[in-house]
Amino acid sequence: MKKPLKFTLVSCLLALLFVLAACSNSNATKETDNKSAESTNSSGRDIPEMKFKLAHITSTDHMWHKAAEKFNEELKARSDGKMELEIYPASQLGTEADMVQQVEAGSIDFAFITAAYLSARTPEMSAWFAPYTFKNLQEASDASHTDIAREILGKIEGTGLKGLDYLFAGQRTMVFKSKEVKKASDLEGLKMRVTPSPPLQMFYKEAGAAPEGLPLPEVYSALQTGVIDGMDIDLDATITNKYSEVAKYVAVTNHMVWPSIVVTNERMLDGLSEEAQKIINDSLQAAIAYAVETRSGQEEEFKKELASQGMTVYELGADVFKEQIEAFDAEYSAKSDLIKQFIKEFRK
Repeated sequence: MKKPLKFTLVSCLLALLFVLAACSNSNATKETDNKSAESTNSSGRDIPEMKFKLAHITSTDHMWHKAAEKFNEELKARSDGKMELEIYPASQLGTEADMVQQVEAGSIDFAFITAAYLSARTPEMSAWFAPYTFKNLQEASDASHTDIAREILGKIEGTGLKGLDYLFAGQRTMVFKSKEVKKASDLEGLKMRVTPSPPLQMFYKEAGAAPEGLPLPEVYSALQTGVIDGMDIDLDATITNKYSEVAKYVAVTNHMVWPSIVVTNERMLDGLSEEAQKIINDSLQAAIAYAVETRSGQEEEFKKELASQGMTVYELGADVFKEQIEAFDAEYSAKSDLIKQFIKEFRK
């Protein structure tokens, strides 16, 4: 009897050990599965932790800087805080030429570069400066989403830069130190600060003015001391740069729109995951929409603000510059079929 009893006890002990081992394996499997699920949940989004650098030329009060801040806000929200921008406004990192070189080299990740500057190296950008093509900012923004506008944007690729989209500020106006210009011939002999861009300079030369390509930070003192007689500028920048302190007249011509191009380093962008690229694009689109909507509603407010600062604010229509419009269209339509198509499609 002792032998069977001993055998029974051993059998029970082995069975118990087997059950415990099975439970242990089951718990271990569940724990492994749980850890795997947690790992998948935590890394389910392919988003790198990155702090990008973005540079532009305007002051912190200008719409482009506010758009940069909106871009950053959206970027952080959409990436769960993993991606954000370090913003360098007011030409802190140099001129537009400097910034373009830095983006190409990869030391800056994004920059807002005026289409005017880029028109010197990407001639098709000149299409945006066809005088009196758009009645308002919303029309220009709508045009920027068309196939022809995207084709123009694509022309800057292949240089280390990639054009992501257009970002608009206010339309161009004319500010004068001491002369009230009412007709094109009144520009004869005036030294006008104009962004060093072939299409802009051509427009003023056709009216007899002398375009001067001064960097934006030098404009206030140049106007104050009489080095220049006036400038081509938007109302937003006229206020933020306090030009009313040194100039008396502002002609609201709205003769050209004023896009910057949001550029990035092509290699950097291509090295990101598809999800990260989508977050960047979606964040940028939100910032662009914010800028157009906000700036479109500020035109009358800015006119009143400048008038309250002592400036004489008046309107000049397209009829005043009929000859300059015709000369521009003829010259630039002959330079590029793309520009010719752009003018034909959007000239109202």
